[in-house]
Amino acid sequence: MSPRPEGAPPIRPIVLADIPASLRAGLRDFASTPVIGLSFASVYVVCGLLMTWITFQTGHTFWLVLAALGFPLIGAFAAFGHYEVSRRRMENEPLVFSEIAGVVWSHKNGQLPWLAVIIIIIFLFWFFLGHMIFALFLGLAPMTNITTSLHVFLEPNGLMMLAFGTAVGAVFSLVVFSISVLGMPMILDRDIDFMTALITSMAAFRANPLPYLVWGIFIGVFTLIAMTPLFLGLFFAMPILGHANWHIYKRVSS
Repeated sequence: MSPRPEGAPPIRPIVLADIPASLRAGLRDFASTPVIGLSFASVYVVCGLLMTWITFQTGHTFWLVLAALGFPLIGAFAAFGHYEVSRRRMENEPLVFSEIAGVVWSHKNGQLPWLAVIIIIIFLFWFFLGHMIFALFLGLAPMTNITTSLHVFLEPNGLMMLAFGTAVGAVFSLVVFSISVLGMPMILDRDIDFMTALITSMAAFRANPLPYLVWGIFIGVFTLIAMTPLFLGLFFAMPILGHANWHIYKRVSS
């Protein structure tokens, strides 16, 4: 691997045409290395299944709604391995899983953990605030668990809770997306501190929000749909979205 360039790259405005072009490139990356893509995605899937199992084992299945809505927040961190695969394909470097995993692991002492901590804190704060929203609207509702009490969510208080909670969750998702959409791949691509990567990503988002919002909404909807069949759809959604986001970054920074 050649030395990484220093500092933030110049960022051009993103256009809507960058999104389908990046998705096509992401599909090509996944098709070229499906085993590697599925291997990295499996970590994300296992985390989702473990999260579901814990909520059922503890009898607090109402947490599953909050976890499912907040789960895409940590997708940016989980996609780091896919970024490295796409980077290597662009540079015509060997696609060896052990080497790719080694590069990802090598960032544990760099700037990546700092940005990951910010995302995890936001995720945990969403849990705290989401529980307050749940208690505010459904604290007195006769509910045993979400599998036997789904009707509660269809009552007026349940519908208001879902609407308000979704709006609040969208704000959290927007914050995470704005700092990570370019920040995460930038940390892999360049020798840069996490604050500069974060600020550069947020500045690019503020300068041209519409295409980024379209991309962010697509990621969120695609991820939530992929989570529906026991998180198994994430085996395909995560690699495709991860590779595509790398190409979004490269298209606006090259």
